[in-house]
Amino acid sequence: MNDNPRRISIIADDREPNDVINHLTERPDVDIIFKRLPIGDYLADNHLLFERKTIHDFAISIIDGRLFKQASCLAGSRHKGILILEGTSKDLSETGIQRPALQGALVSVSLIFGIPVLRSMHPSETADLICYAARQIQSIVYDTCQKRIGYRPKTKHARQKYILQGLPGVGPKRAKLLLERFSSVERVMAASVEDLQTVDGIGKDIAEKIKWAVNEQISAYEADIFFDV
Repeated sequence: MNDNPRRISIIADDREPNDVINHLTERPDVDIIFKRLPIGDYLADNHLLFERKTIHDFAISIIDGRLFKQASCLAGSRHKGILILEGTSKDLSETGIQRPALQGALVSVSLIFGIPVLRSMHPSETADLICYAARQIQSIVYDTCQKRIGYRPKTKHARQKYILQGLPGVGPKRAKLLLERFSSVERVMAASVEDLQTVDGIGKDIAEKIKWAVNEQISAYEADIFFDV
């Protein structure tokens, strides 16, 4: 069974360096083409528009005024704009920019312009975030939401299945099997990658995506977004 029947289509701006692109081209589920993008650096599945900045680039864009112009363009795009901020606290210390200034810029980007900020440690993680986000959209928008429009679960068991179908790669059949294996949504969320793989039809790839969906964003925003790494 092919757990991910849809491939990820990514347009990469032809001015982007090869560090993230090399990781994307190595993925067997990605089709990548190079094109000049007027806004952003990567367009995934004609839906998610990513602006990728290293912490050094982010600091320089604050100084020269580019950041808020780019944020305005992202916010006004017909695609969903996302900022990926790549690097560690060591990179921050090398910029000469005070941490409160960068925090203020992040608050403006996320709250005023409404652009989600994802944190990445290095180029390979940036590539993973782009693909994870695209997969999440595929799972929720194309697979789950189309089946769930207008649906209102009436029983507790049906509501539990409904909640689980919002996870990456989980449809009605896998939601049913997850509940049979773990008895509750809470236990599914707490299950390890190894335990999730004991469910029929859930391999390592889907198990890791489920854990990412319920865990990774908390870690990124609470433990890392202000560079406590």
